[in-house]
Amino acid sequence: MSSSSSSSSSSSSTAFQWLSLVGIIWLQSINGTNTNFPAYSSQLKKVLSMSQIQLNNLAFASDAGKLLGWFAGIAAIYLPLWLVLLIGSLLGLIGYGIQFLFITNQIPSPSYWLIFFLTVLAGNSICWINTVCYVVSIRNFPCHQQIAVGITTSYQGLSAKIYTDIVGAAFSSSPQGKAKAYLLLNALLPLGVGVVVAPLVRNINVMGRPRNMKAGFISMFLITIATGIYAVISSLGSISSGLTPLQNVIGTGVLLLAPLGIPIVEKMRENLSRKWNLNRERRVHSFTMEENSNGIGSLEIGAVKEGEELDGRQVHEPCVREEIGVKLMVTRLDFWLYFFVYFFSATLGLVFLNNLGQIAESRGSSRTSSLVSLSSSFGFFGRLMPSLLDYLFSRSKYMISRPALIVALVAPIGGAFFLLLNPASFSLFLGTAIIGVCTGAITSIAVSITTELFGTKNFSVNHNVVVANISIGSFVFGYLSAILYRKEGNQEDGRCMGMACYRSTFVIWGSLCFLGTGLALVLFARTRKFYSQRS
Repeated sequence: MSSSSSSSSSSSSTAFQWLSLVGIIWLQSINGTNTNFPAYSSQLKKVLSMSQIQLNNLAFASDAGKLLGWFAGIAAIYLPLWLVLLIGSLLGLIGYGIQFLFITNQIPSPSYWLIFFLTVLAGNSICWINTVCYVVSIRNFPCHQQIAVGITTSYQGLSAKIYTDIVGAAFSSSPQGKAKAYLLLNALLPLGVGVVVAPLVRNINVMGRPRNMKAGFISMFLITIATGIYAVISSLGSISSGLTPLQNVIGTGVLLLAPLGIPIVEKMRENLSRKWNLNRERRVHSFTMEENSNGIGSLEIGAVKEGEELDGRQVHEPCVREEIGVKLMVTRLDFWLYFFVYFFSATLGLVFLNNLGQIAESRGSSRTSSLVSLSSSFGFFGRLMPSLLDYLFSRSKYMISRPALIVALVAPIGGAFFLLLNPASFSLFLGTAIIGVCTGAITSIAVSITTELFGTKNFSVNHNVVVANISIGSFVFGYLSAILYRKEGNQEDGRCMGMACYRSTFVIWGSLCFLGTGLALVLFARTRKFYSQRS
């Protein structure tokens, strides 16, 4: 009887383990509220009568919330994860909700600095939800944490596209109507999904080793890749013109629900396993006590060996160089190399994406929403790529050095900035796609590098310190681009049209990316021994 109970408990926990991953996927898919800022930034600039520098400061404010992200890390240590999730959702409701009330004339016009503070609050809300997602993925999939984090993180790259599709399907097509719609969705959607997912975000103690992780992850990869392909196809205007916005939303919704099939199949397997165990027990009672003992013993030993062998083929056990907290981490040279590599690569990419609306406008393009969807879709594949490589190489003895991957990703971002000096529309779309995919990949890889170099125990605080450089970069690089934009613009209204608006900015950003490539090479050389030992 005990054997049956143990098997059932293990299977039940495994089904809930997969269900928690599905919940995290849903959270991540709507948590990138800051990524749709370019889609309504121009309208916000008009409504608030802001200068380009003030608008860039608002983009910085969204990222500045990450400077306080370590609060979420500490909260995740002492508070239930569902409470951390709801706190983050409520912060977003306040930050975006009050801005929505203002833009719809429900409340008097607030000061610029109140809008700035609300944007900081909204940006910080993302950190709280992200922290919950990372912690659940790492704790509930301890032997597959890089793969689980990579898959779930990739869905955040879809956020901008999901919001764009919903706005296109359900709201007014006027610029002001779109701005209102984005702010309303930013306020309500994360809260709604957070309430639904809250019961799933908890630690799950899986009894024994799950036997079908291989099938589950293969299925998850296939669903995720199909979702990404659909996102890219539906983002390309020439192809998606035959699809209505509502059809786009329905297609994306079906693909977001598809991962539910994995825990459902696991639950069905549990029920079949329970029935099989009951039938086996009936047969066992017909044997002698000696036969019974030998039979069960051999079955149990066989099951354990099979599970260990299967698991061994799938993954490498998580390996970290050292377990340290923030105080020790900031004294390590490798931390500062890692910090500035991120600063001169992913952070620059994110600043570019924050300014995409103004960049498109200055080049005379009216397809800002298409560009945002394109960057979102390619960012999705970028975030997925590292976890896919993890899974493929985990079946061999060789493991790719993550700093080596960073080297291979930083250089193309620099090249893309120089490509943007070409006035052709194709260059704008291609450059945006390259920056989107590489930035997404680096963002995903960074989660694994933080755990591998500095440990898992203090990950929630350590990684929030690392990504604080996004806030700094958003201010420094955004302010620099705003000054150069104003220098080239019309002195009367501050607007700038033409390639000259961002030419100097792209040259500087591209050069800094190549500096980041050099720093990444140094980090690779310093960590090469550690990663070779993991192979």
